[in-house]
Amino acid sequence: MHRMSMVAAVTLTTGIFPAFAEPSVEVMHFWTSGGEAAALGAVRDKVVAGGVVWTDAPIAGGGGDAAKTALQARIASGNPPAAVLILGQNILDWAAEGMLGNVDALAEAEGWDAALPQAVKDFTKVDGHYVSAPTNVHRTDMIWASKAAFDKIGAAYPTTWEELNALAPKFVEAGIIPLAHGGQAWQEAYMFEAVALGVGGADFYRKALIELDDATLRGPEMVQVFDQMAALRGMVDANFPGRDWNLASAMVINGEAAMQIMGDWAKGEFTNAGKVPGDDYACIPVPKAQGDGFVYLVNSLSFFTQTDADMIKGQEVLASAIMDPAVQVAFNLAKGAIPARTDIDLAAMDACAQSTSAALATNDAGGTAVPTFAGTHAANASVVGAATDAITTFFNSDMTAADGATALADAIAAAQ
Repeated sequence: MHRMSMVAAVTLTTGIFPAFAEPSVEVMHFWTSGGEAAALGAVRDKVVAGGVVWTDAPIAGGGGDAAKTALQARIASGNPPAAVLILGQNILDWAAEGMLGNVDALAEAEGWDAALPQAVKDFTKVDGHYVSAPTNVHRTDMIWASKAAFDKIGAAYPTTWEELNALAPKFVEAGIIPLAHGGQAWQEAYMFEAVALGVGGADFYRKALIELDDATLRGPEMVQVFDQMAALRGMVDANFPGRDWNLASAMVINGEAAMQIMGDWAKGEFTNAGKVPGDDYACIPVPKAQGDGFVYLVNSLSFFTQTDADMIKGQEVLASAIMDPAVQVAFNLAKGAIPARTDIDLAAMDACAQSTSAALATNDAGGTAVPTFAGTHAANASVVGAATDAITTFFNSDMTAADGATALADAIAAAQ
């Protein structure tokens, strides 16, 4: 998730010297951690090998809020980037405003329809047009656990919330922070959705966070969700406010903390640090009190309309590179996710990716796979923004669980 003047200079230079024009693509994104940068490198290398000039436009800020602001400024100036990392319903919104182009001819020639699951197409193919090329699918309801920390207290990885909560004082006694957390609003929103699914189950999640049913939002199950959030806020260290998510991951990697609740982009940090699943860390879903469940997020690069033929060509080369099976594997080995395509052999991928892929298939078939709320797949940005404010206010206070549930319901009602 991680120099605009440099980008502008490149753009201006291209405009001043059209005789030197060649296919090019500017990619705006918030993939700036080590694992994410390595992942994007797999796409960039393929694009550059295809004869296209790559201009990188990274905007630091793991949740993408800073990138969204930068994008709006570029559009207001009449100079949108060729491709942008946008999440969920924000893609649908930009498409509805007529701002996105498409790569339909390429997609048809390369057989994207057959290669992509419907969950991915829901956020890349809008009104019959491929306006975005998917790099991966993430699972957000995950725990990343230090094997050394668990070995130190002689404990097994938790399979219930009660077990997880009971571990906290044991870690504290051993001088280990129970829960590594970055105190940024978007991180607390992702933690919340993982707890909501884990405590309430897929049906509850769907009613509360997709249908936005007011009675469910104010009901006893939501109070239980906030009860568990309150337990988690008692497990973090005093320095958590403002911490970047990858620095929290590093605390688990170096054994300073026992666990982190974070989407599987965290695995990219473990991989980048040379850590091996099973030997050094565990990648496990958050406990599920109500059966199975899986929260998914689709990452993709969306194509803003361009008029210059060289830039359009650059978009097509980028889209083809993203969907190349070898690039999908290389990207996701570094990113921590699983390929967007369902026709790829996962033998080269690690145990975490293989288990995540199998879990997605099982939950998709069982109707217990649900789209991320925090990542604006389940609801639009205004609802998610209002809810996120309520969630982070709760997590950074001593509010009761009942008051937290009420505040969330009030915020969502006001935002609709």
